[in-house]
Amino acid sequence: MFIDEAKIHAYGGNGGAGSASFRREAHVPKGGPDGGDGGRGGSVILQADQAVSTLIDFHYKRHFKAERGTHGKGGGRDGATGADLMLKVPVGTVVRIDETGELVADLSRHGQRVVVARGGRGGLGNTHFVTPTRRAPSFAQLGEPAEDRWIALELKLLADAALVGLPSVGKSSLIARMSAARPKIADYPFTTLVPNLGVVKAGEYSFVVADVPGLIEGASEGAGLGHAFLRHIERTALILHVVDLSGGYEGRDPVADIGVIDRELAAHAAELASLPQIVIGNKCDIEGAAENSARVEAWCEDAGRAYFEVSAVTGQGVDGMIRAVAEAVRELRSAAVVPEEASFEATYVYEPPKERIIEVERVASGEYRVRGGFIERMVIMTDMANEEAVAYLQRRLQRAGVERALAEAGAVDGDTVTIGPISFDFEGQAAPVPEKDAAEDTAMETEALEDGDE
Repeated sequence: MFIDEAKIHAYGGNGGAGSASFRREAHVPKGGPDGGDGGRGGSVILQADQAVSTLIDFHYKRHFKAERGTHGKGGGRDGATGADLMLKVPVGTVVRIDETGELVADLSRHGQRVVVARGGRGGLGNTHFVTPTRRAPSFAQLGEPAEDRWIALELKLLADAALVGLPSVGKSSLIARMSAARPKIADYPFTTLVPNLGVVKAGEYSFVVADVPGLIEGASEGAGLGHAFLRHIERTALILHVVDLSGGYEGRDPVADIGVIDRELAAHAAELASLPQIVIGNKCDIEGAAENSARVEAWCEDAGRAYFEVSAVTGQGVDGMIRAVAEAVRELRSAAVVPEEASFEATYVYEPPKERIIEVERVASGEYRVRGGFIERMVIMTDMANEEAVAYLQRRLQRAGVERALAEAGAVDGDTVTIGPISFDFEGQAAPVPEKDAAEDTAMETEALEDGDE
């Protein structure tokens, strides 16, 4: 089954909690804190793999979670880092944020990776909270919750040339004649339900050609089968526009058919309309095709497009057309070459915009909600059952300006304030933190808790 779209829920591993431990050995009085840090959680990573050709693995399973980090232990023993979860996707997969459509990465090279859900940081052990006035901290940090988000995957085939045209013009027969591809062929519309790829040899050179399901008028708006497959044309260097010189069962005009497909390509994406085209008149062996072929050739001459008259059944004109397409693809790809070191980036990491902004919202009379990524993480990573940890959090919130922002928003004593999952009573502006207390944080603590939050 060919699946070219999927939505998955990626959940990184939560960080492990730090340990609040003290050294306990015989003949070592007042051993001091020795709690280890929690381990970082694993991340969910997508990797392009040329051995994978479809997104079918994500059709039946949609939820993927990386391993969590383990908790720190006494004796300065840090928790283990959670294992990353590596998911293989086909080369040519476009990764987007499902909710917004934001482009995360275009995995167009084998081996490229993108981290779509990072694991949470491990909490710091109590050794990081030692200061000249706090010699025996009895609290540690909880692990950071991991990122989780819905990801939209969209496969765009990587082909040098794409056969496009109305249904039953002979595209499948043509790719079967040009390459070793063996698509389903029958004499009725919409025989081709999925794109087919074939490798075409032309002397010492070879190129990949794609047979895209037939397009009809309105395909760019969802009519017929074309809407789901127009994306597979976007990466091609050359469009091979196939028309039926026999006129088909309905006596269609091949010149008018060219206009129909051109309009649908332009309506889907302006870039498609600007791609180079070669027009291929198929079924030239059928009686009455010569007149239509002459008209198509005249139209192509006026439009500045190359034209080839072929028969996919007898092979007439196919070899010359293949040589011309191979040369055109070679020239187009050569002109578009970018130095490898400039075009290949091994790993992408999706990072949402980070702003140290504090937002206060009055949700009801006497109720306020505080939002801000780094503020919410402060709260989530605090052990609310530990009075010393809560007191430390209050000092951090005051230094960050949360109390001032609440007062400016109109909060008064007794109002309910919610930050993340925690609600508490507002007690008004606390006394300013003395300068010597505000400077208590060690360099390691400041780096991990303040800069890391950004």
